[in-house]
Amino acid sequence: MSLALSIPADRYWQALFDTLAMVGVSGAIAFVAGIPLAILLVVTAPQGFLASPRLNRVIGSLVNGFRATPFIVLLVALIPLTRLLVGTSIGVWAAIVPLAISATPFFARIAEVSLREVDAGLIEAAQAMGCKKWDIIRHVYLPEALPSIIGGFTITLVALISSSAMAGAVGAGGLGDLAIRYGYQRFDTQVMVLVIVMLIVLVTLVQFIGDRYVRWLKER
Repeated sequence: MSLALSIPADRYWQALFDTLAMVGVSGAIAFVAGIPLAILLVVTAPQGFLASPRLNRVIGSLVNGFRATPFIVLLVALIPLTRLLVGTSIGVWAAIVPLAISATPFFARIAEVSLREVDAGLIEAAQAMGCKKWDIIRHVYLPEALPSIIGGFTITLVALISSSAMAGAVGAGGLGDLAIRYGYQRFDTQVMVLVIVMLIVLVTLVQFIGDRYVRWLKER
């Protein structure tokens, strides 16, 4: 016996595609911007080889400020910037702006912790061998911390899936928008259940792939 859907199946697939687009693009931006930010936080720390406590405090305060702001508040506060960048405050591309800005400091802090866990002896050995600062970052910090960084990025992607669903409250599209417009506002339990199942499957799949990749990096 087939299950009759209260709304067409193509709307579920479109919502899933929109969610993947939001998470994928904003996640890529967070990864590209977050790692340099994390490196800067590590090397400018008092014990770093480019120690600059004042700069470190300024960057750290900015990162903490964005991390401390609830996503829904950030989403609304960034509407003028979003309109400036993408020309609209609703839709998938409009949601990517606050998603990326929210995820970047979150991931940067996770990557910073991963970089700080690199054995200080390896850094000292590289410095004793006369390695340039960029070479230490590229050949010591990043390779040693990569498995932990990927693990942290997986957590970031899972958080982005949650935030993208929340963005549906302001018409951003995706599974969250589908759940709110058709599930909550129209009291359609079937839509709510199916969206929740899709989100659970998506999170489980992302976590599984991330864990497997981290395991491969550690074993190679």
